Amino acid sequence: MKLLSVVVPLYNEAEVLEEFHSRLAAHLAALNVPCEIILVDDGSTDSSAQVGRALCRRDGAVRLIRFSRNFGQQSAITAGLHHARGDAVVVMDADLQDPPELIADLLAKYREGFEIVYAVRQKRKESLLKRALYKLYYRVMRFISVVKIPVDTGDFCIMSRRAVDLLNRLPERNRYIRGLRSWLGYAQTGIPYERHRRLRGSTKYTPRKMALIAIDGIVSFARLPFQLIMLLGAVLVALAAASVPALIVTGNAGSVLLWLGAGLLFLNGMLLIGLGLVGEVVWHISDEVKCRPSYIIEEKAGFGQETASPGGPLQEVPAGGHPGQTGRGGDQL
Repeated sequence: MKLLSVVVPLYNEAEVLEEFHSRLAAHLAALNVPCEIILVDDGSTDSSAQVGRALCRRDGAVRLIRFSRNFGQQSAITAGLHHARGDAVVVMDADLQDPPELIADLLAKYREGFEIVYAVRQKRKESLLKRALYKLYYRVMRFISVVKIPVDTGDFCIMSRRAVDLLNRLPERNRYIRGLRSWLGYAQTGIPYERHRRLRGSTKYTPRKMALIAIDGIVSFARLPFQLIMLLGAVLVALAAASVPALIVTGNAGSVLLWLGAGLLFLNGMLLIGLGLVGEVVWHISDEVKCRPSYIIEEKAGFGQETASPGGPLQEVPAGGHPGQTGRGGDQL
């Protein structure tokens, strides 16, 4: 392998970034594989960018991409994949819930011939309610999706150059990376691991952000909910039609009207849910048609240097050695 890329989306991770880099660099050095670490600052409001710049100056393997604002984790991963040059690319978070030490196991499976190796969360050190909601979501998503997305998996994975190139060629902007990863097909497998607690700070995934990612996954890959809503509508219409002769025959108007009222309330609720899903689909279509970029890069650093291993001295890249440039950049698709 000529080069291993590690893509790391960041959002307000200044508290843990130095320690994350220290652990990651030590582990990558032990692998004895040329590496690059691409930090993608997703519009952080803390000192993550300053820490990233310092790491670029100190470690020739580190590159920094900074967005003009917060575009979301999936856009940050997308930007990292667009800039990664490695024969294989690892995607992981910087909060140390994804242990850098697992990269060796991912790489070993990749070398067995798998195009994509994802990490499967067997244990999560989080609240009981959060664990239950995650488990429920992954299983419901797998059931309703047209693509069988592995349960209990996040974005932590290793992908081959071929898989990354195909992901980069997909034109959609509202990306659900783990779904697109499954959609590619190819030989894929998982490695179980224990997901740790955050080392410092608090999660940047608010309930609203988690809900938006869940909705993106449903809208992008799920067809069953729309089919079920149509089926339920047909059943309710049939029941309503059957209740009319029942009302005439029995003469028990009060009881039948009560059931009709309850049915109407239920039907109206389902109609609103259906309209909400259709609205999300229309919004996604509108967003795709506008062709706005998935992210805007405010700054790049470290792309004018490369080294054989993390922690090594800075070395200039020969002319044409890398498309990225140190300094400020424009809009990126």
